[in-house]
Amino acid sequence: MTQTRIGIVVVVAVLLALFASIGTYRFLSEKGRMAEEARLQTVGVVVAAANIPFGSTIRPDQVVLSAWPKDRQPKDVLSDVKTAVGRLARRDFIRGEPIVESKLLSTTKNVGMLSLRIPQGMRAFTVRVNEAVGVGGFLVPDARVDVLMTTASSDQRGTRISKIILEDIRVLAVGQKIDQKDSKPVSVETVTLAVTPENAEKLALASNDGKIHLVLRNFADSEKVKTTGISKDRLLSAQRGVPGSSGTVKRQRSRVKKAAPASPVRVKKYTVEVIKGNSRSEETF
Repeated sequence: MTQTRIGIVVVVAVLLALFASIGTYRFLSEKGRMAEEARLQTVGVVVAAANIPFGSTIRPDQVVLSAWPKDRQPKDVLSDVKTAVGRLARRDFIRGEPIVESKLLSTTKNVGMLSLRIPQGMRAFTVRVNEAVGVGGFLVPDARVDVLMTTASSDQRGTRISKIILEDIRVLAVGQKIDQKDSKPVSVETVTLAVTPENAEKLALASNDGKIHLVLRNFADSEKVKTTGISKDRLLSAQRGVPGSSGTVKRQRSRVKKAAPASPVRVKKYTVEVIKGNSRSEETF
């Protein structure tokens, strides 16, 4: 009886081990199949193995081939590490970011770094500045500024007027620097702005016909405000509290009321009757 029980226990143990083996085999097989399907649904793309700064030449240790979902691969992404090495980065790449053809430039092309920063359809315009015009040296690349022009008006008096002619303009370079290494103010003689061709014409005229100032604005403030400009007459009239219009001061003439002609004074007369005997007479006083 005891041997029978032992045999039953052995048989049950063998069956359980068999079922466990079969379950483990199926699990591992399914996992392998899923891994193979995932491998077939991914492609190898070139990604940045480290941060790649703008304008630098890509080194072999900065890129690596990585698996990427086939249905999510970026357009014109590189698939061979050799095609990325030695190329020039047209913008910053962060670690793990795919390297795309449109953001690279061949080192055989003789181009400057500044031309790479000019947005499509824009132009780079350089203006001469001093410490005051250049916001005390606190202008940095990628800052936003307004352009203020001071010139003589077109009226016969030639009154000088100041007016904001361009707003929310991006600074491409300060002096010969296209990036900001630290936060220290730097005194420079030129500032390069990114403007449209139309605004480049305005800026050229303003630079030659008057004096321009750069007005630094909050980086997050892109709202444009229309102003009418201000002349010297209007500025002084505002200080005196006298209203002005169209750049000229309306002089208020003091009006003196003329005194009305005095009416003639009426003198009251008295008449006295004088009787002398039989004669009578009247005396007027």
